[in-house]
Amino acid sequence: MQITVWDIPTRLFHWLLVLAISGSLITAQLGWTLWHGRFGLTVFGLLVFRLLWGLLGNHYARFASFFPTPGRISAYLKGRWTGPGHNPLGALSVFALLVLLGSQALSGLFSSDDVAFSGPLAWQVPSWVVGLASDWHRGTELFIYLLLGLHVLAVLFYQYRGQPILGSMIHGQRRVTQATAPTRPAGAGALTLALLLTALAVWAASGAWITPLA
Repeated sequence: MQITVWDIPTRLFHWLLVLAISGSLITAQLGWTLWHGRFGLTVFGLLVFRLLWGLLGNHYARFASFFPTPGRISAYLKGRWTGPGHNPLGALSVFALLVLLGSQALSGLFSSDDVAFSGPLAWQVPSWVVGLASDWHRGTELFIYLLLGLHVLAVLFYQYRGQPILGSMIHGQRRVTQATAPTRPAGAGALTLALLLTALAVWAASGAWITPLA
């Protein structure tokens, strides 16, 4: 039996995040600071939406449904875990990526290279905060490459084992071997609220509210 595990907002988030991260990393290497900042702000907005959707979305989108508790990890390692969504080790990877990417996006808002780029909120905090944010933003880039690489390898591994995770993140369906009640999609009100709060967060992070100095 096939059920819908990942709803449309979750899948759109996933693939838009792939594009935004790719754009951010490429523009950073090319020195295109303006576009790097734009992609970084996009990543920030997408992560804010995912955090909200992890509270407001359908069952499988909510963090509580796949949070890697010690009990779930132990059951998985002993071969007793069952579930159509993220397995506990996959969930660890998801949460690690969300934390690392979130810290990167947030630190970028306050970073500055003292030459060509300053984050939209860098002028609103003391210089020592800018220094810390800039050091973190530059120093954790390697960890992003490593985590993304592990994430891709894990997807390929499960594809090889006959678990088409990649396809599931396109059409949202997963095959289950036991009776599993399909979940109802989150309501339009939840999606509207998540989008409005995301737009507000992006507006605040963009610095559009800051009055330019005369």
